[in-house]
Amino acid sequence: MARSIWPKASPNRVARSLKAHSVIALALGGLLYILALTGTLCVFNHDLQSWEQPAAPQMRSITPQAAALAAKTVFESEPTPTTHLYINFPQADLPRTVITTDTQAFFANADGTIAGKEHFPWTQFLLDLHYYLHLPHILGLTIVGALGAFLIAMAVSGFMAHPRIFRDAFTFRRGDGRTPLADLHNRLSVWSAPFHLSNALTGAVLGLASILAFTIAGFSFDGDTDKIFDPVFGGEPAPIEGAAPLANIKAPLDYMAQNYPDISPMYFILHDPGTNGQHSSIIGKHHDRLVFGEYYNFTAAGQYKGTVGIADGTLGQQIIGSVYNVHFGNWGGLPVKLAYCVFGLSLSIIIASGLRIYFMRRREKGTAAPKLEAAWEGVVWGTPALLSAALFSSQIRLLGDFGLVALFWLGLITIIGAALHLGKASAVTRWLKHATAFFLSASIITHTALNWSAAFSSAAWPLSLTGLIAAAFIAKTASPAPRHQDAHGQLPA
Repeated sequence: MARSIWPKASPNRVARSLKAHSVIALALGGLLYILALTGTLCVFNHDLQSWEQPAAPQMRSITPQAAALAAKTVFESEPTPTTHLYINFPQADLPRTVITTDTQAFFANADGTIAGKEHFPWTQFLLDLHYYLHLPHILGLTIVGALGAFLIAMAVSGFMAHPRIFRDAFTFRRGDGRTPLADLHNRLSVWSAPFHLSNALTGAVLGLASILAFTIAGFSFDGDTDKIFDPVFGGEPAPIEGAAPLANIKAPLDYMAQNYPDISPMYFILHDPGTNGQHSSIIGKHHDRLVFGEYYNFTAAGQYKGTVGIADGTLGQQIIGSVYNVHFGNWGGLPVKLAYCVFGLSLSIIIASGLRIYFMRRREKGTAAPKLEAAWEGVVWGTPALLSAALFSSQIRLLGDFGLVALFWLGLITIIGAALHLGKASAVTRWLKHATAFFLSASIITHTALNWSAAFSSAAWPLSLTGLIAAAFIAKTASPAPRHQDAHGQLPA
């Protein structure tokens, strides 16, 4: 008879693991929940950008000549010199061309003329929340990376605290109270464990890369972080001062079309444009690979210099080049995005239900903490409510970028404080669900009215319809609990 690879259960080990699992969840559950929910939405960040500006010119591709014309026009409009000039080429989930500098970004028409200015405040607010928690970038990345490591610790301690978790992988008991909620928590944890562990690991790598680079550089390279990143992503030559005519943009694009027809250019990057040291890179997408792309480098005259090696270099380069796509689901198209959405929502439910189980267990032991329980529901449903309120505020142009950040964090602090004062988890949940449904519906109705000419285009209606369905579902689940349920009881949301 085959022996189990899982260690034999020990009452003391189970108790210690359960305690560690609960401590981590209590201390970091709120931030982990915010990251899980915003990460789920960030999978669709290109779709959200399109939705915010549905009238922007759409195209499957743009000719090298038109792209070069648009880039030159934007460069010449810069009031001060820019250190980089970018062309963002059309992609399957973002079929538009954008020219970007250090200070501005514009849409380009298919003929190379300039259309409107790019502006997606809510999507940028969402990305900054998930990447940095709206903190200074290095500090925010470090904290987010550390939270990824703690999520791995939570998963491992959760498995150790439930030695039968795999044996009972398909057990689900119906009814009210803690048992079905615990089954939901445990089943989702098992079924989606590979995704959560890989996502937590890649998130930790992305978040902690900068601080690790600073640490290693400080000990071994006199603080020069370029010596850490250059072997992976390639280095840049030293700038050469002095003005020069703008580099040839069309020639590198023509070269790629002729010599690498199966590689889709995603970004054209002109470094130090208009100087004697300018040079360019094209990030090309390899459709059969997980790597985010490969750098194809060119001189100012458009002569090909070679690649960095992310697609075919060392194993380490290829692994590091794949981390971003694995984390955000930027591979496989819509089916993969939908799978990441399901797994992301599962993680949000796992985190939310874990603390609910903890509070139910406390009630059963006669040590109920109704104020803390209400505060947790303030985090769980205050987060989507405030995301929806920020979306509505951005649609009616009520708040700028800083205002959206202040609305979210000050709003969350206020909600948690009010919930602590009220001490009724069920009431907090009900009110915040109604607020989420209201602001989400109001955002979509306002967006449709403001963008009527493009409201039913492919850039707008799929997300608008999805948002209305989500708002209706949330509103329906906000109905008061039946009288026979516990006043603080929470059914799985």
